[in-house]
Amino acid sequence: MPRFECSETTYSRTYETLETMIAKIIKGTNFSGVVNYMLSKREDEAKVLQAIGVRSSLPNDIAHDFNLQASMRPSVQKPVCHTILSFSAHDTERLTDDVMVKIANEYIEKMGYGDTQSLIVRHSDRQHPHLHICINRIGNKGKTISDSNEKYRSTKICRELTERYGLTIGEGKQEVNRPRLRGGDKLRYEIFDAIKAILPQSQNWKDFVAGLEQQDITTRFKTKGNTNVVQGIIFEKDGCSFSGSKIDRSCSFSRLNAEIERNSQRQEQNHLQKEPMTHSVDENSFTSDFSEAISEVFSMPIPSNGVDVDELRFQKKLRNRANRKRRI
Repeated sequence: MPRFECSETTYSRTYETLETMIAKIIKGTNFSGVVNYMLSKREDEAKVLQAIGVRSSLPNDIAHDFNLQASMRPSVQKPVCHTILSFSAHDTERLTDDVMVKIANEYIEKMGYGDTQSLIVRHSDRQHPHLHICINRIGNKGKTISDSNEKYRSTKICRELTERYGLTIGEGKQEVNRPRLRGGDKLRYEIFDAIKAILPQSQNWKDFVAGLEQQDITTRFKTKGNTNVVQGIIFEKDGCSFSGSKIDRSCSFSRLNAEIERNSQRQEQNHLQKEPMTHSVDENSFTSDFSEAISEVFSMPIPSNGVDVDELRFQKKLRNRANRKRRI
């Protein structure tokens, strides 16, 4: 198996992780290396399903055919598009060679590679069904085939084909067989697993970065120009660097930052709920005290210097009677 550099400047990779049909796209410069890898398995582990525009026998002949067409555009540094289509082990029985070729051709056509050379080889060295496609990015008429927005387009196509063929919908990265991973893929998943384990416990970025450092993962932030505005995040382990979005869409800076903010808010809310009130009021005691106060108010005696209104009225009536008698 050839060694793939983990540097993003050497290979551009695209991973689709939400559907059972997973497309991994690798851009390269060497047709010979890809073809040799595709055909280097044991006879019962590698089967050529289709060859369009190239021979299907010897690896050197196939690579020569690819290179001959690529020479029409010598300025294109990476004419090789090596795509790996992987499927769930649950779909093994239904994924016959004919069905896999049909799916692969639909994928190729929808990705815009319908008018160029391609080689489709099925491998049987893993538990899950998968095939390798070598595609020439230089078309049959010498025009470079655009790879613009290929990640978005590939994601959409994988979803469509998964639904159309009734394939099993998987759980993404959680279903990936970790022990089988090698090189950059292995590091990428190690970083992904570390992030998912540390993130729920992180109340701030300091906690998050420190947790990753304990697992030998370095975190760097990408800023906008000469400002302090953070635009992205980079994770590094064993000399290999990956941007957050290359690890997984959930690991981009914006999504990680949003999750850390939610963790902080939850912690603050929990703290407020557990903190006792400094001026708490005992409702029973308050009611009792209030009742006693009201009772005291209404049971208070009239002051000694107070005025009895009824007595004043009676005395006034007596004086009026006395005055009337004097007039008579």
